[in-house]
Amino acid sequence: MMYKNGIEKFIEIFKRSNLSISKFASLIQKDRRTVTSWIDNISDIEPNDDVKHKICNIFRYPDFIWEEGCTGDEFVKSITQIPQKEVRIIDEDYYGRLKYIMDIEKNRRFVIQAQFPGPMYRDTAVKKVYRTKTSTEIEELKQARIEQMLRYDYDTTEWYSIKSVLSFCFANFGNFYTKEEKIKILELIYELFNNNYNKKLFLFDSFSRKIYGMETTYISINVKQKILFFKSPIESVFIEIRNKNLVERMHKYYSSPVEAPSHVNFLESINIINILKDAVRYNNSILQAYETINRTTDYGELFYNNLSIDLQKQVSKPKPGQKRN
Repeated sequence: MMYKNGIEKFIEIFKRSNLSISKFASLIQKDRRTVTSWIDNISDIEPNDDVKHKICNIFRYPDFIWEEGCTGDEFVKSITQIPQKEVRIIDEDYYGRLKYIMDIEKNRRFVIQAQFPGPMYRDTAVKKVYRTKTSTEIEELKQARIEQMLRYDYDTTEWYSIKSVLSFCFANFGNFYTKEEKIKILELIYELFNNNYNKKLFLFDSFSRKIYGMETTYISINVKQKILFFKSPIESVFIEIRNKNLVERMHKYYSSPVEAPSHVNFLESINIINILKDAVRYNNSILQAYETINRTTDYGELFYNNLSIDLQKQVSKPKPGQKRN
């Protein structure tokens, strides 16, 4: 089929949506009778520009699908395949990947970290966590990134799961760090983020609801340039996305106190980092750390959620009036 006019294209999009007529009509804010007249070819009046624009926004189609020249296979391809200009594979060596990150995050960054602490903080305390050979150029670039991140005026917003923070402080396996290294990293983070509105640290509860990917991969969102990228399961590959609507939606989700996962406010998270630092310093257990957090902050419930069922039986219940964001 050639799909030469707007009604033919509208019908094909409706079929591929697998939605009911009522649901489709409500999405594009038209009455059911009007939508039915298009689907049944009763009306020969094409959908207006407002309807076409809504369809493109809802299904993330490019605007040019409604143009006369976009027909046949080109039309089908445009509504079934991701535009290549919006998705790019970054397949570089270590130096190339690091350079790419620094270019995208040159002036500011908004990131969801896979593990606590981020690589920059790790590298200030533990130089060789992974036994890989690096060149002088790579070491110089890593040092440049560290210096960039340590600047007082560098704008950074960082999200870590509470699970990854507790694992860093208390886990007896899969942990790269000595007690001294943990204290050094926690002190560095506290000094960087405390009373510095250029730097915001959020600790989120990954057990509060289903969250896919937030604690499994590094996600960086540059809302000004309309770019986000994340690390693929293949070590050497980044996936770059330049879909404006998706980037803005992702940024809004993580920056909105209402929509974001249950989390510790950035003004309070640094106090909890300080509590955990003291717990590590004085060899307190995770149970003792939880009791302090529950007693002195309003976020005990989020940390309680991250304890195992057996550990939850050994501690106080979260005090009333707990905050979720």
